Amino acid sequence: MKNHKIITSFFLIFAFFLPAQSSQETILNQLFKKLGITDNYKDADLLEKKIWAVWNEHPKNKELTEKLEFGTELMYEGSYNYALKVFNNIIRTDSEWSEAWNKRATLLFFMKDFNKSLDDIKIVLRIEPRHFGALSGQAQIYIELEEYEKALDSLKKASKIYPVIRGNKLIPNLKKLIKKQSI
Repeated sequence: MKNHKIITSFFLIFAFFLPAQSSQETILNQLFKKLGITDNYKDADLLEKKIWAVWNEHPKNKELTEKLEFGTELMYEGSYNYALKVFNNIIRTDSEWSEAWNKRATLLFFMKDFNKSLDDIKIVLRIEPRHFGALSGQAQIYIELEEYEKALDSLKKASKIYPVIRGNKLIPNLKKLIKKQSI
């Protein structure tokens, strides 16, 4: 009987201290489930905004969320080197936060450092395989590099996650470009 109480207490304590994986992951799972079946652009836009809101919030560290916001502002203001330092710092602090890698990948794209951006995107997709933003960014890079088949593949992957993603509009043009390249 005493062992039963110890085991029960252990499981209750363990369950209490489970990481926030959970609530964020649970919310994301629900949002992605809805996103995967919606065919309405207005509903999809709302779901997309909610997903980005979760991605942009660090699950355990408000300071990292604030740093990400600051780095993002710097990036959009054109202060690329400073933004890079901020994103590097966040990644050193938590290398498993997909959005830190994604923001740095975006910054590297703006800086025209496509290979490093692609490297960061691979990490984003390892951590969060459903990251349609990273897949769309990957497609943009491949378009810049005139690797249209790879771009098409990235967009198709994004479309499986997010059926009405705006990048779908690029697919017919990419198919034409691929056809021209093969001639």
